[in-house]
Parts: sequence; C-alpha cells; structure tokens
Amino acid sequence: MLYIGLMSGTSTDGVDAALCRISAVNSVKVLAHTALSMPASLRAELLALNRAGHNELHRAALAAQALVRLYATSCTKLLQENGLTPAAIQAIGVHGQTVRHAPELGYSWQLNAPALLAELTGIDVIADFRSRDLAAGGQGAPLVPLFHQAIFSSAQARVVLNLGGMANISILRPGQPAIGFDTGPANALMDEWIDTHLGQRYDAAGQWAASARPHSGLLDRLLSESWLHQPPPKSTGRDLFNSAWLAQHLAYYPDLSPATVQATLALFTARSIAYAIRDYAADSTELIVCGGGAYNCHLLDLLAQEIKKPVYISDGFGIGAQEVEAAAFAWLAYAYQHDIPASHPAVTGATHSRLLGAWYKA
Repeated sequence: MLYIGLMSGTSTDGVDAALCRISAVNSVKVLAHTALSMPASLRAELLALNRAGHNELHRAALAAQALVRLYATSCTKLLQENGLTPAAIQAIGVHGQTVRHAPELGYSWQLNAPALLAELTGIDVIADFRSRDLAAGGQGAPLVPLFHQAIFSSAQARVVLNLGGMANISILRPGQPAIGFDTGPANALMDEWIDTHLGQRYDAAGQWAASARPHSGLLDRLLSESWLHQPPPKSTGRDLFNSAWLAQHLAYYPDLSPATVQATLALFTARSIAYAIRDYAADSTELIVCGGGAYNCHLLDLLAQEIKKPVYISDGFGIGAQEVEAAAFAWLAYAYQHDIPASHPAVTGATHSRLLGAWYKA
C-alpha cells in the first residue's frame, strides 16, 4: 500500500514529502522523496505566529491555507515524478505547522487545513495526530518514537535522534517499549541567529559555528534553563526556546561576537542532548541521527565528543535523514487506518495508548 507523508517542522525551512510503501507496521520503504523550500513570506508569517500578535486568528487561517497549497504541490510533484494517480495512494499523513505547544494547558496548535488538502489532491488525509494524546493527559509529543522503534530496532540498545528545529530522542531497547522525549533546541536558535546576522537560512555544515570558540559563561547560562532538568515525559518548542529567551541570556555578555554566539549555540545543542542520553540511555551503544541537522558536520562532531559513542546518519540504515520525519507521518496514517495505537504512556505520559489522527475523506 502506498502512502504519502508530509512534514514541515519547527525549523520552517520547507516541506518534506515522502512516498512510502507500507506493508506492515515494521515494513516501511521510502520510494521517493521531494523537498520544497518555504517561501520567505510564508516562513516569516509562520514564525511570527509563534508569538502573540495582531489579528492572529485571521492571519493563522490564511497561513494554514497557504501552507496546505504548498503541501498539495508537494504531493502533485511526487505523483507526477513517479507516474502515479491520486487513486494509487491510500492516504496522506500530514502534521501541520506547530505554532503553539502548551501541553501543561492541554493544547498544541498546528496550522493545517486537511479538508482543503483532501479537496486539492483527491486523496484521503489523516491529520490531527496530537489532540487525542493530549486529551488522555499526555504531552501530545513526540510523535515518532514508535515509528523509530518499528524501523530502527535491533538486538542492542540504541538512540535515534531527530535534529529539526527542536531535538528529540527515541530510546530503543530490545523487548521494551520505546521511550522518547524532547531534549531542547536543535537548529531553531542557530538558524535564527545566522539568519539575523548573515542573512542565511541555516549554517551549512556548521561552518560558521566551527569558525569560533564557544563562550563558557554563556554556555553555562543556557544549560541552567530549568526545563532542561525536568524529567521526561516532556516536550517543547519555540514557545520557550526563541530569540527572546536567547536575548535574556545574551544581555549578560553584550560584547560577544556573533560567531562566538553561534559556536556556543552549537555546543549547547550537543551538550543538552548528551546530558539526556547520559541520564536516560547510558546503556545505549550508538546514536542514529536524522532530520536536517544530520548534515551539520560540526554539530555531529560535537555530539560524538560529548556522548563518546558512535554517531551514524540514518542514511546508512536504509532511510535518508531528510526522509525520516515525513515517512513517520505516512506510517502514522497507516497506523490510524489499521487501528494501531501510535502513542504510548512511556513516551507522552498519557494514561493509555491511543489511536492518533482524524480521517478526512477525499
């Protein structure tokens, strides 16, 4: 059966679409992948909607429609490039764009218009993956650990790390339920910093961060953030880790060069991840990295130094780093249509495992 998974993450750099053949819960093959860049105006609006502002409801509705039209373009591109018609696809799994995440208040808000996507593509759409877990008392996140368990499990304990805007880990132990939680920022702060100072969307291969030395005082301040020291289950986003949060810490060090700040942010990401692995997955033998940050060579070098375990990119395990999250939403759509619960209390803290999603017929 063929499914399409769509993902636009907190990095807001673009849309990833994966065409997947799924024949069983642990049998997923990515047949094709495409990525479309986020238009600058839409990216700016999505980032702005992470903060309180004027006329938010109207702006959010328009942004959701614009985003879904980009999703539909991604799907059309996949179909055309692979000689397929909409009738060949069982369903599209789509996450939407998170603009607010407040599980402590019982909500997480993703901009999306799944009915419009079904109308534009002529394909059934499965969406709204977080709300049922939140209703059951969970964090509604992360959504991918059971997918990671399905495709990356082995006879040894390992950790799968997704480096998107935020970082999250899935701890996979043989014969045990997956454990997963957010560890803090991955690319979000670094991307915003380089965009502000160099006008670039991201730090290619981490070259700018590698050009300077981290500042130990700033690093210690960043690592003192109380959220980092909370036990899982936990999840986070730009609600906490944003430019205003960073500015509060930078106020103590007004003379640091922009490159020094970038170097410190990279080490902050690596060390906060390493602390989580040390505290909750010390028995793991290796780290598998996916997400856009997997191609940040400097960040991966820092991770290897910090965790003192082998670090691999998911490409070597049969699925491209940039494909994993989109494929996860294809898998979540499959799970919903086959009545397979895709959350677990060990991951989200919900009272029970729950079937995640809502079905929008074409």
